[in-house]
Amino acid sequence: MDIRAKPRNLPADERRAVTVEAVIELTAEQNPGDITTAAIAKRMNLTQGALFRHFPSKDAIWQAVMEWVAERLLQRVDRAMQGAASPLLALEAVFMTHIEFVVAHPGVPRLLFGELQRADDTPAKRMTRTLLGSYRQRLSGLIEAGKAGGEVAREVDTAAAVVAFIGSIQGLVMQSLLSGKVKQMRADAPGAFAIYRRGIRSLK
Repeated sequence: MDIRAKPRNLPADERRAVTVEAVIELTAEQNPGDITTAAIAKRMNLTQGALFRHFPSKDAIWQAVMEWVAERLLQRVDRAMQGAASPLLALEAVFMTHIEFVVAHPGVPRLLFGELQRADDTPAKRMTRTLLGSYRQRLSGLIEAGKAGGEVAREVDTAAAVVAFIGSIQGLVMQSLLSGKVKQMRADAPGAFAIYRRGIRSLK
């Protein structure tokens, strides 16, 4: 979607949604910490004054962006889980879904990392922690279900398995950011998950 092609006179809710889209686009192009309200307004062909009629501050914009990320990612994760035939297949579906989300929105990992590194406890940082907590809960549930069903080894430490799962995705993301080849994650993800699966799978 071309944000700049949108008309100026939009309803408030739609204007807020377009603002979020503009920020997501900008995070794919530059360090989120360097994005100013002036840059956001310019991307939208607005003045800063017009932007602040919908958001009281830059922190409010960032909070709205993180709410968008949390909602969209968890929706995709839930759909992936619901469509899988077993807990282990659900874990694989979630892994691949997360990778596809990053490929579609390559600026999101920069945004998440940036918020977690901030010293002050902003609404966006709290939203990021809430997102990660909800994500971990879903993974823990799948791993425990896998143990109960005999797919996952009972001796597997669930908390450690969750960390390893997220760490595998973060490793792929970091490599893609360093190389500038975000789509390469699609090719690398199956092999990375296969290693993870071997580490937690029951051998019985």
